[in-house]
Amino acid sequence: MNKETTLRLGVIGLSPGNGHPYSWSAICNGYDPEAMASCPFPVIPLYLAEQSWPEARIPGVEVTHIWTQDQEITEDVARASRIPNRCQSLEEMIGQVDAVLLARDDAEQHRAMSEPFLKAGLPVFIDKPLALSQADAHAMLGYQTYDGQLFSCSSLKFAQELLLTEAERAEMGEIYYVEAQTPKYWDTYAVHLLDPLISNIPNRGKLVGVRKEVIGKVHVGQVEWTNLRARIATYSGYTVPLQFTYFGEHKSVTKVFSDSFQAFKTSIQVFLQGIRERSIKIPREETLEIVSILEQGR
Repeated sequence: MNKETTLRLGVIGLSPGNGHPYSWSAICNGYDPEAMASCPFPVIPLYLAEQSWPEARIPGVEVTHIWTQDQEITEDVARASRIPNRCQSLEEMIGQVDAVLLARDDAEQHRAMSEPFLKAGLPVFIDKPLALSQADAHAMLGYQTYDGQLFSCSSLKFAQELLLTEAERAEMGEIYYVEAQTPKYWDTYAVHLLDPLISNIPNRGKLVGVRKEVIGKVHVGQVEWTNLRARIATYSGYTVPLQFTYFGEHKSVTKVFSDSFQAFKTSIQVFLQGIRERSIKIPREETLEIVSILEQGR
């Protein structure tokens, strides 16, 4: 694909508690501040307003089509994020767009919603988590017409504030244990912890297993690899920071998530780079490892 070509994207939404159709589309298109002010996710207009527009937009891409399960939602997102075309069905996008943002995090819908686009040869960014079972994950990968067509991750994989620096790694020594926490639910938010963790510790070894513990509104997955152990905790009904504490031989380091806009923007840019290069940007074994942990820890 010509690197100068403007890519046309279709966006699919909306799942409960997930405002990505608004934010991801705005990152590509810019937005209407007046219409975005009524967005049901108030944090989105706040962090969008902190950016400089139109410079903050991703160049060379436009969200041109949208479908959601409700016409009023479709209209609201389209107005706020300047999407010109409203679709009456998912399949209506095929032939009209170059790629799709499946911006829903209800993983049980991903297989059915992605199938027509993958089989039509369109690249698809599937919002986290890809799936909650190995069966669904392998099925979606099997729908691909070429390797790298399907892209899925937590955008926090690319959050710079969560990455360990070389200096920190040198001071810590070997990392043997991680404690990570996030608000909300295991099925939708544990992936926000697993993606950055797996990116940060490539020498974790082979996944051994996951032990689940649920105490009230706290859902914990005790994850064991051959070279690492981690406590992955989701807190539904509580306001807690999304953070990691890495424990090494000599010291511990805590990292706290703070910049949604840059994480989302970078993940979309990596997806677009994969389209233009026709390449796999995230190793398939990492994606399947995360799905395995989610499935075992449910």
